[in-house]
Amino acid sequence: MSPLGLAYIGDCIYELMTRERIVSRGNMPVAKLHRDTVSIVCAAAQSAAVDTILSELSEEELAVYKRGRNANGSHVPKNADPAQYRRATGLEALFGYLYLNEYYDRVQALYEQIYRAATEKMEGNETID
Repeated sequence: MSPLGLAYIGDCIYELMTRERIVSRGNMPVAKLHRDTVSIVCAAAQSAAVDTILSELSEEELAVYKRGRNANGSHVPKNADPAQYRRATGLEALFGYLYLNEYYDRVQALYEQIYRAATEKMEGNETID
């Protein structure tokens, strides 16, 4: 599968895992659910997430990440930095690859590290409890 195809699936998996986490924290207004989710799934946050897990990746996982990062996609959204967007695409490709190959435990382990780091970084910020 192409790196952008993997990223397409990975984006869905990553966002679903984030939404599941956010909703499991308890009842809150939909606007807050959305804000908290976006704060974790935006390109800048996903780019930062790469730094959290990069040293933990196997050679194969690193190769998939790099293929996704270096893939030539369409345009970069105007609210995203191009370098961050490319790194985010690489992360999404990695999640898509792991999910499609049924490495569910690995997907969960990597996401755990990312979510923990994101919430620690945002501690004290109103968007994440």
